Amino acid sequence: MFRHNISLLRQTNLLTEYDPKRGISVATLAYEYPSNFEVLDHAHGSEQLIYAINGLMEVSSGHSVWLIPPHFAIWIPARTYHRIHMPGPVSMRTLYMRTGLKTRLDPCCAVLHVTPLLRELIIETVHAGQLRLRDRLECALRDLLVSQIRKASPMPTFVTLPREKRALAVAQAILQNPAESKPMAALCAEAGVSVRTIERVFRSEIGSSFESWRRQVRLTRAVELLISGYSIKEVAHRIGYCQPSAFVEMFRRTFGTTPKAWISALENLGQGRPAGHSS
Repeated sequence: MFRHNISLLRQTNLLTEYDPKRGISVATLAYEYPSNFEVLDHAHGSEQLIYAINGLMEVSSGHSVWLIPPHFAIWIPARTYHRIHMPGPVSMRTLYMRTGLKTRLDPCCAVLHVTPLLRELIIETVHAGQLRLRDRLECALRDLLVSQIRKASPMPTFVTLPREKRALAVAQAILQNPAESKPMAALCAEAGVSVRTIERVFRSEIGSSFESWRRQVRLTRAVELLISGYSIKEVAHRIGYCQPSAFVEMFRRTFGTTPKAWISALENLGQGRPAGHSS
């Protein structure tokens, strides 16, 4: 287990200190971050799986922002520049994986669901400190770890921002207040741009309509509020839904379960119980 040399983040953007050395397939890092800590923009030569045992992380790369709730992890490909914000205290556990392992075929960042098995594999790997190529037991642990990361389901808790200046102004207005109920025409008028132009920019740069993007912003914000302990009614109101039932249905379509069941499953994982257990 290595200590995190924060000073290096201020000296160079490409960090290789934590990458697996010769004879090592997976290196690790355990670190406790205080509230409002910022890890500056940087990249690693290895692939990363960043997991928080406790706390919420906001990871940004380019024009995309990912929200990583507890019991989820983010996969970051090698040499992908990113920065991390800690809204509150975070107990972070990071795996640095040799690129030759081909752990994830998709060359993009992704928030992954961490099953109880994957969680234990991450913790055991961090406890070991590193996995050596010539140790049969550590190679077996590595192979099981890689297989579980490959199987992990991506979660839609991310927002991508447009690059076009006027579209970005519209997007930032929604990010500052996800409950904003102004129609698209009013938002476009305030930014001095036509509805047609905004729709074209969002489809070309984001790959979705503006309204679909706005729902994604609200969903991402809802996840943060639910984890912070707000009731379903409060969350629905804070992200712009007049009826909690409409929010519950939107959440269910995305996550395949209700907000109440989702939060309950996270709490059970945090206490080491199977998701279906009730006490």
